[in-house]
Amino acid sequence: MYPGRRRIGLLLAVLAAFAFVAGTLAACGDEERTPLKIGVLLVNSETQTDTALDRLRSFKLAIKHVNEAGGVFGQPVEVAEGDTLNPAEEARRLIEEEGVHAIVGPNSSADSLLVIEVAAPAGVLVISPSASSPLLTANDDGDLFFRTVLSDIAQGPALAQLTRERGFENVGVIYRDDAWGQGLVEAFRQAWTGGIVAVSSPAELRESYLDLIEESARDGAQALVLLTFWPEAEIILREALDSGLYDQFLFGDALRRADLAEAVGGGRLAGMYGTVSGPSHENAPTLIWDEAFHDEYGRGTEATYVKETYDAAIAIALAAEAAGNAEGSAIRDALRGIGSAPGERVLPGVEGVAHALSIIRDGGEVDYEGGSVSMDWDEYGDLRRGYIGIWRFTADGDIEDVNVIAYEQ
Repeated sequence: MYPGRRRIGLLLAVLAAFAFVAGTLAACGDEERTPLKIGVLLVNSETQTDTALDRLRSFKLAIKHVNEAGGVFGQPVEVAEGDTLNPAEEARRLIEEEGVHAIVGPNSSADSLLVIEVAAPAGVLVISPSASSPLLTANDDGDLFFRTVLSDIAQGPALAQLTRERGFENVGVIYRDDAWGQGLVEAFRQAWTGGIVAVSSPAELRESYLDLIEESARDGAQALVLLTFWPEAEIILREALDSGLYDQFLFGDALRRADLAEAVGGGRLAGMYGTVSGPSHENAPTLIWDEAFHDEYGRGTEATYVKETYDAAIAIALAAEAAGNAEGSAIRDALRGIGSAPGERVLPGVEGVAHALSIIRDGGEVDYEGGSVSMDWDEYGDLRRGYIGIWRFTADGDIEDVNVIAYEQ
């Protein structure tokens, strides 16, 4: 063999060996890549509300859709469930013992602040489907807190407008004394132009709220704007009606519950209005999600922030795939890209999720239009646009959606 041919043969052999080693390392890297693991903090073991359970069902539906589409990094997404009874302790357990890369939840703004204190220093991403307080916008969270619900910067003015449209010029307000209630009442107050007496209600449940009701009505309020959770609202409404101090009410999003009207009884809340952040109910992504939830569970749901829970889980999965990394900071860095232009518009549902993952794996970009709203986040992790729904209690105790107001920063 000529010397030149010998050298060429040796070079080809070296190149082939290098290619084999590189391919083997790449394959091992794929096999050994840590599966994406998402923690979920939505259900309190002591209360077990239908709303929280439907949010958990929606989360599980999202994980099912992702895994049916081939998972993330070609592996099934793993899940670890936590209990919101002790949100900070459970967040620490999910991070330190379960090894989660991101957390969906918790439900409330107050609990979100507690979870962020644990998750942010650990570099774990948190996306809440329902924590709407404006106080979370400027919170020091290392850009590791996002939400799939509008900030109450949008809901407060809509509730003030609704109150004016209902013909009221002087109102009392009872608000929950936590991050959610404080943020929403301040957003309402800034948009309100009439008379107002706002009274805070402690987060701990009381046997009676008559003193707070009397204080809120002291300037002749025509209606009571109630910004509390369900357990205290039931007591407040009964006492307000029985005392004769109020017979007109308006509600924040936490009280969009048919069981509240049933608990108060007698159709006494018929025709009373409220606001809620949520989908338009007419968008194609919302209709697709409704059908998917019904197919999975044999029924629909009117619970709040259920679609938003699905969207949070899907967004984490798409962002992790786009980042090629399951670490919280990597998911965070890819999150805004998968929810906004440029990118091919992709929808919820197993087919939509499969299509989105396929585009990302092929090196493309996606713009995920969620079952609730578009996942277009600003620099604070707040949604840039969405909808505020107007609803009311009916005479038979159901809830009727009346109108939708578009919001955009």
